[in-house]
Parts: sequence; structure tokens; C-alpha cells
Amino acid sequence: MTERIALGVAYDGTRYHGYQCQPDKITIQSELEAALFKMTGVATNAVPAGRTDKGVHALNQVVHFDTEKERSEYVWLNGLNAHLPSDIKVQWVQKVASDFHARFSAFERHYRYLILNKKVSSPIFQNYLAWYPFALDVQKMQEAALSLIGQHDFSAFRGSHCQAHTPIRTMNQITLLQKNNIIQLDIKANAFLHHMVRNIVGTLVVIGANKQPPVWMKEVLESLDRKQAGMTAPAHGLYFFDVRYDSGALGSSANLSQQADSEFVSDITSIFDAH
Repeated sequence: MTERIALGVAYDGTRYHGYQCQPDKITIQSELEAALFKMTGVATNAVPAGRTDKGVHALNQVVHFDTEKERSEYVWLNGLNAHLPSDIKVQWVQKVASDFHARFSAFERHYRYLILNKKVSSPIFQNYLAWYPFALDVQKMQEAALSLIGQHDFSAFRGSHCQAHTPIRTMNQITLLQKNNIIQLDIKANAFLHHMVRNIVGTLVVIGANKQPPVWMKEVLESLDRKQAGMTAPAHGLYFFDVRYDSGALGSSANLSQQADSEFVSDITSIFDAH
């Protein structure tokens, strides 16, 4: 009997060429599928909620796979982690209905972007925080970000290699807050285009640096022209933070694990107290 299993996976994307398998490249998917093969002896497809780019991290990337092997959730959790490298770890395991799909069952995805805004960069967090040495006005960035709420054609923030069938997306929430020298941007939408979050961040940075007024964000959005937007922000500041499904699709273990990791990321800001 075939079972469908969902995993919550956290990873440091620094040394990986994104999530999706690529020839002769080390990826998150290739490592997960190698671990699954060691447990099952069968080639298994690890389907993600979202395909992250090279250098992007994840705290709660949801992945599903199908298997005929009967294992408890405890055995899957510990077995996979025993075969995975230290920078990829399964946080929870949940047996799910056969019609559950990590990507297509999701109705909202949540990304977080972290910026270190100080004159000198951090050698400790160089792979986990984007660094901008010039002052950024977070209030103006937040004002500009509100222009993106709702359903829009996000072509102006679409990467050149995007394979999505449509550029129409629904932005549910975008918020910025600053604590010490860290600017945290949280962005939630039904789905995202390739490089969409990083292109939005790059555009907000232009506004935060007072090179353009907040109303410019709306002008860029309505232009539908990628060349009008800011530069693509660095990958290493981006985290696939969470993904939402209908109630009951996943168990409480997923929520508890994600909450613990979100507190950890938030605690990064405290390191910069008085520094």
C-alpha cells in the first residue's frame, strides 16, 4: 500500500545550488532523495512547496513523497536525519492523505528577508543576512510596500528565467520592522514568481535610501517592466519561512517546529544589541 508522507525541512542553502535537482550540482532535493533511497532502496521524488534558489535558506520547507515502505513517523524522522548532511535536517514528519500535495495544496507561502543595516558587515552572519551599509528609511519602505497588497500582475518583479504560466499573484501581507541594526521583511502571498521577493526587496532598498519616493513602487508595479525595478537583492538574506494549508492537512507537529525556528531567527537581532 502506498503512503504519502509530508516532511518539514530546514536547511542552510549556502553551499547548495537551490532546491531542484540539477545535473552535476549539489542541491537540497538531490540530498533528500539520496537519503530516501538509502532508507527505501527505491528512487523517490521529493516534491517541495516552493523551489528555492541557490543560497536561499528554509525554516519550514514542506516536502512530500510517496512510498510503499511501512515506517513510523519517528523512524522516518530519525532515519532521514541520519543520512542527511548537517546543514539539512527534517524537523517533523506527518503521514497525510493521498491527495495532499506540498505545492498545489498550499494556499499561502511566507518568506522572510533579513538585512543588516550598518556601516560594517558581519563576518559571522555574511551568509545569513544581506548587508547594506547606507541608512535605510524603514517607514518609507513600509509605505511603498503597501502598494503591492492585493492581486496584481507582478511582471516588473519577475526573474528572466521564470517559468510560471502567469505573472498574476495575490499579495496578502508585506511588513517591515527594525530592531537594532536588523531590518526584517515578511511577505506572504498565494505564490511567488522567480526572484520576486528579492526583486521587491531591491526596489524597497532604493526607496529606503531616498533615491526614489514611496509612490515609485506603484509606478514600477504598473510598468510591468523588470528594467524599471531595483536590483535583485542577495539570495543569502532570504528564508522560505512557512507555508499554509487548509486546517487538518498537517498535524500540530509542523506548527510547533516552525514556531521554535522562527523564534531562533528573531533572536539573531539580539546579537546586535549595542554593537
